[in-house]
Amino acid sequence: MTNQQKLKQLFKLLEEIDAYGRSLGKLQFDMECCAPEEGMAQAGEDMAILGKQFHKLTHSRKYQRLVCELYEDSEGLSPVQKKAVEHLYDAYKKTKNFTPQFAFEMDLAANKAYGDWLAAKKANDFSLFRDAFASLVDYTRRAIDLRDDKYPTYYTACLDDFEKGGNEGQLDAFFSALKARIVPLMHRIVKEGKPIREDFLSRPCPIPQQEAFSRYLLKEEGLRESALVLMTTEHPFTTSFGPRDVRVTTHYYEDNFISNIFSTMHEGGHALFMQNEPEEVYANHCDNNMSNAMHETISRFFENIIGRSEAFIHFVYPKLQELSGDTFADVSERELYEAVNIARPSLIRTESDELTYCLHILVRYELEKAFVNGEITVDQVPALWNAKYKEYLGVDVPGDDVGCLQDVHWSGSYGYFPSYALGNAYGVQILRTMEKDFDVFAAVREGQLSKVAAWLKEHVFSIASLTDPDEWIRAITGESLNVDYFLDYLEDKYTKLYELK
Repeated sequence: MTNQQKLKQLFKLLEEIDAYGRSLGKLQFDMECCAPEEGMAQAGEDMAILGKQFHKLTHSRKYQRLVCELYEDSEGLSPVQKKAVEHLYDAYKKTKNFTPQFAFEMDLAANKAYGDWLAAKKANDFSLFRDAFASLVDYTRRAIDLRDDKYPTYYTACLDDFEKGGNEGQLDAFFSALKARIVPLMHRIVKEGKPIREDFLSRPCPIPQQEAFSRYLLKEEGLRESALVLMTTEHPFTTSFGPRDVRVTTHYYEDNFISNIFSTMHEGGHALFMQNEPEEVYANHCDNNMSNAMHETISRFFENIIGRSEAFIHFVYPKLQELSGDTFADVSERELYEAVNIARPSLIRTESDELTYCLHILVRYELEKAFVNGEITVDQVPALWNAKYKEYLGVDVPGDDVGCLQDVHWSGSYGYFPSYALGNAYGVQILRTMEKDFDVFAAVREGQLSKVAAWLKEHVFSIASLTDPDEWIRAITGESLNVDYFLDYLEDKYTKLYELK
């Protein structure tokens, strides 16, 4: 049997496996967007049962044999097909020693954790999440122990799952560099920065008007509306069931219209990535295999580098005035630009400014590294969270709902948070390369975001699922990650915005 014949058999199996995967994803989407509170437990159980069948299919002898044989001998496969097999083999290695019962119990624990987190956040009571949290951390360690590959620490294994090749040493140095330049700049702004008008930021804006503006923003980002759904959830996210079915979620606050604007821009960036990998990648079951930092690069790129730029505010200002009626009639274009870029220490990561955002990630990185590695217990998380927010951001945390319960991530997995900060840094490095080909902000000012999207599709999306993070950024920009691009960008932007000496 030739390797192409083996691959054909493997892809036939993948068609059924992927159908189960999509079904699980749709149940997850339903649970997070529209399931009633009393239906959460049932949804979690349904997902675990389907997950058991998914595990069975991906651990059948035929599937494992085909994946291993094609990984060991890939002669006759195209580069994309070889990469698809490599991704399948990596995933297989991590779970090949799981029993069906262990996989079922771990899925059940994760699904229960989401409902418990939601209830705990609503009640502002960490104790309601504590047991599910501890159970999930325990399952995470047990799952890593079952792998053949061994890592220096549990957290290094988690990092490698999200950022292949990533390790604690690299991230410690990365965050140290961020803290060294961001904290002094933040202090200068607090002490010397000019006042910025912000009274209108909490002005009520009806949700239907916000929704209309969200749909406008997604269209301008370049998304195909016929392959897109927009819904609401507690914690915004984007998921994909292929390039023709991408689901974006946001959260509307009547007294905080800014939140939805940049949540939509952020999630729209993810969606653009999901709709625009090469057709060959989709056809060979190789899509959506980029690292999380690659994905966050694009979401943060559209949320901040584009979305909070003077050029973009100039472009959308008339539409915002049109859709919001008289709500912001007394707000000038310049006042809007300055307000959406206000930099100040705050409590909520998703509402934080472009400058201090990485400090929010630093808190999460240090804590999850500690509790995953067993250096602290989950019971210590709330108090340590509050202490770090006081140390790094100078703010007091009044309750767990705006503290350690504010993010959904710890009800699912660990090692994702650093991807956001890495994405910020990758994004500016990519911007500087893009600027060599055309005037990016001149195009944005004229509403030509299609030029930005086309460049990203050619240079960024096309290779993401085919490369590891370092290969990817070097192929795009000619060098490995260089955090100085991001830090220089922040210093230049905020020095000008706040008229610092």
